[in-house]
Amino acid sequence: MTEEDVPAGGKPPAAGWERDVLEKLVLGTLQERRRARRWGIFFKLLAFAWLVAALLLAGGWLGRETSVSASRHTALVELRGVIAAGSEAAAEDIVSSLRAAFDDSRTAGVVLRINSPGGSPVQAGIIHDEIRRLRALHPRTPLYAVVEEVCASGGYYVAAAADRIYVDKASLVGSIGVLMEGFGFVGAMEKLGIERRLLTAGSNKGFLDSFSPLPEDQRQHAQAMLDEIHKQFIEVVRTGRGERLKDSPELFSGLVWTGARSVEMGLADALGSVDSVARDVVKAAEVVDFSTRKNLAERLARRFGAAAGETMAAVLGAAAQATLIAR
Repeated sequence: MTEEDVPAGGKPPAAGWERDVLEKLVLGTLQERRRARRWGIFFKLLAFAWLVAALLLAGGWLGRETSVSASRHTALVELRGVIAAGSEAAAEDIVSSLRAAFDDSRTAGVVLRINSPGGSPVQAGIIHDEIRRLRALHPRTPLYAVVEEVCASGGYYVAAAADRIYVDKASLVGSIGVLMEGFGFVGAMEKLGIERRLLTAGSNKGFLDSFSPLPEDQRQHAQAMLDEIHKQFIEVVRTGRGERLKDSPELFSGLVWTGARSVEMGLADALGSVDSVARDVVKAAEVVDFSTRKNLAERLARRFGAAAGETMAAVLGAAAQATLIAR
């Protein structure tokens, strides 16, 4: 090395090959770390995607359950829970399932499996009337109701439209009656010194208000409505069950009986399950489920849709009011 090769600082430069080696080592280390980081991110994302897919499948986000059969079968429709608009036993879903079951040319018979304490007489009436309509359209396709734990009130209202009703000996069946419930807080308000201020346009607009005394004319009107709906219920049961009903003063009193006792009283026809009815009555042992299965997204939307709508309306209302104030 000559004096001309020495820089102004007086320190000679490192040898070229040593610098190249160091650069390659540092570069290789960095590349290896980047590669390891990418693979780590990839596997974490893969595990997360697998977990999300499993949750979606379990919750039903990826679609509804469907059953397909190319052979003669028994069609199953589930009626489970409280019969009410927006519930899993809403008339809209049950009717849709029943139509699909009857419209399938390979359906030998339909089984409506019921486990319900009752619910809305309107929703139950819609299902009952649709069963009657479908049976008239498909006279060669019978419909049997199979009761699990409970078939009471509105649940039995629906079952009465079936050709036959099968129960377990320990099922709870009946409750042919109507109720309207609530609370009265007038006495408690008087003790606490609370005054009720209710302004109405219409003398009966505060009908059955829990914080006001119950006038006798309103009580009689409510009782008349209950009696009328009860008569409708009784007529539906008498039409559906006919001469199979035993003459008993307690039959339409609202009492519930065991499945074995309900057979004796004519409220049900025999003991049986879905499998035994499909195998021994319909003579088509294969059971295909036509029940409408709401996925998790639909259930959440149905549950929170009303609240979200109210919130959105409030937000839009506030925004409109702010706009008017700004103007």
